[in-house]
Amino acid sequence: MQDPYETLGVAKSATAEEIRKAYRGLAKKHHPDLNPGNKAAEAKFKEISAANDLLSDPEKRRRFDAGEIDAAGQEKPPRGYWREHAAGPGGERYYRAGTSEDFADMGGFFADMFGARGGFGRGAGAGGGSLSFTLAVPFLVAARGGRQRVGLPDGRSLDIDIPEGATDRQTLRLKGQGLPDPDGGPPGDAYVELHVQPHAFFERRDSNIHMELPVTVTEAVLGGKVRVPTVGGPVMLSVPPGSNTGTTLRLKGRGVLDRKSGVRGDQYVKLRVVLPDMPDEKLKAFLEEWNAGKSYDPRREMERFT
Repeated sequence: MQDPYETLGVAKSATAEEIRKAYRGLAKKHHPDLNPGNKAAEAKFKEISAANDLLSDPEKRRRFDAGEIDAAGQEKPPRGYWREHAAGPGGERYYRAGTSEDFADMGGFFADMFGARGGFGRGAGAGGGSLSFTLAVPFLVAARGGRQRVGLPDGRSLDIDIPEGATDRQTLRLKGQGLPDPDGGPPGDAYVELHVQPHAFFERRDSNIHMELPVTVTEAVLGGKVRVPTVGGPVMLSVPPGSNTGTTLRLKGRGVLDRKSGVRGDQYVKLRVVLPDMPDEKLKAFLEEWNAGKSYDPRREMERFT
């Protein structure tokens, strides 16, 4: 697997903010929603997401830089057949026991399936072994809530309920869905860390949704009703006459549910005036004769800072 720093195009000294900006730029470029049917873009998007998962987590990044884990988030095994894993919930240690063929490298299995490290193990007196893995969740599934089915290495399929308003890095505990106890005790639990994927044009900030909406020159100058996507479905938005690029309008209650307060956020729509790809001759002729359009300078304020 390629070095995550190279994947995101950042230096090893990059700050968390630089990593976040690099990830968002690449994720938008290669997002499957913007590249329908493009398998190469889909593969690149998964690679970018995996690199961000590692570098955006301070502890994982530290361990990767120290050579303790590889680019896939896997422990680098010491000599012999035993391989320890990072501490799990409750301070347990993830590990593999037995010969090197016992589990056919389940850590790699989880890495391939979920795009990150999977752990498993059994603490003393803890009953069955716990499972710990990450799950990539589409942006809208996290915002709206929904159910995702995943397959476990023992052949079981597990339906995971994603709560409405789920947040990135949120951990869900699935009681009794871990490994069975060989001594006949209760099975362990499964711990699922949610990694919310970026959306093609929605951006979540706390419980609010922000987006940029292209509008035509006619809609900006004359105003009117335009159809706007929201996480809950499209709605109609009134664009005031004389709107400009950068004008921001609010759709109250159209954001994401805040699970702590029970209040739904808002959606903020920033307008971006877009000319037609090929302006027609009538528009060109009008602008040539439009004297008022030649009398104002939209850059005059810049002179104060130069």
